[in-house]
Amino acid sequence: MSLVCLLYALVALQGFIVILHFTGKGYIISLIFELTFLSFRVLISFSQSAFRWVLPPRKSLHGELALVTGAASGIGRLISLRLAEKGCRLVIWDVNQEGLDAVAKEIKTAGGEVHSYKCNLRDKNEIHETATRVKEDVGEVSLLVNNAGIVSGKKFMDCTDEEISATFDVNSLAHFWTIREFLPNMLHRKHGHIVSLASIAGKTGLAGAVDYCSSKFAAVGLMEALRQELSSIGSTGIQLTTVCPSLITTGMFEGVKFRFPHLLGFGVLTPEYAASKVVDAIENNQTILIMPRGAYFSTALQHILPVDATDLLLKFLGADVAMNSFIGRQRNTPKM
Repeated sequence: MSLVCLLYALVALQGFIVILHFTGKGYIISLIFELTFLSFRVLISFSQSAFRWVLPPRKSLHGELALVTGAASGIGRLISLRLAEKGCRLVIWDVNQEGLDAVAKEIKTAGGEVHSYKCNLRDKNEIHETATRVKEDVGEVSLLVNNAGIVSGKKFMDCTDEEISATFDVNSLAHFWTIREFLPNMLHRKHGHIVSLASIAGKTGLAGAVDYCSSKFAAVGLMEALRQELSSIGSTGIQLTTVCPSLITTGMFEGVKFRFPHLLGFGVLTPEYAASKVVDAIENNQTILIMPRGAYFSTALQHILPVDATDLLLKFLGADVAMNSFIGRQRNTPKM
């Protein structure tokens, strides 16, 4: 009841501000009231966020048509399996046909519905053609999970032009092309969810992974700017979730080592844990998911401390040489 009264009071206050504005009187008073109103709204937002953190509301994913890229192995495979368990109809993409067939078999054996498509995410035209086939064969995607990712593991001057292009094609540009394929129908229906598997490397630079970090920063920027744009045009019913995990033991960053990895959230995550948290974030309409939890603190810390202090901490953790022992996967295919 008290919250309702507060909301009525805020509406009345806003009306008073509008009157002051149009009469051209009391500009300073109007500004004070406007700032007061803004403060109340921010306070309410904090309260609502705290409530959702304590008792997160879960939406049902049953019946959603979910598309997962890079689904033939690793976390993409596990996310696909968990979404199938939640009652989603699955569309899975990858360049690895053999892996796709294996995952599709797992989902079908468990009683789920799945449609697999071989797709090279480096090719914009192939993305368009495959998306068109999905719409014709299965229907409009309502849950898009951009999971596929690659890493060269080379220092900046050692990366070839082709390796840099490939990294951005898969880790960043493919997100643009898939979103542009499926967002229009989401906007029309006022219903949809877009997920980007970015990285903690999209929040903090890492020596020896300049191309990878840059592509992940781009993915994070895309999701944040798109969220703001959808809000500015008054779009409702479409959720965006950006996922920034630390190292996941899928083999993608095999050999990379930090000193005291758990100290500031650079701990190694199991694929099972990461996939579970991603699906939880989707169900909870979580805007940003950073894993492990300690990484929230470390990413915030770098915006507070002086640059030199941040560099000293990263060196202490061994981040400056962590990529020197990089091995990675034997095949640099668009999987994660």
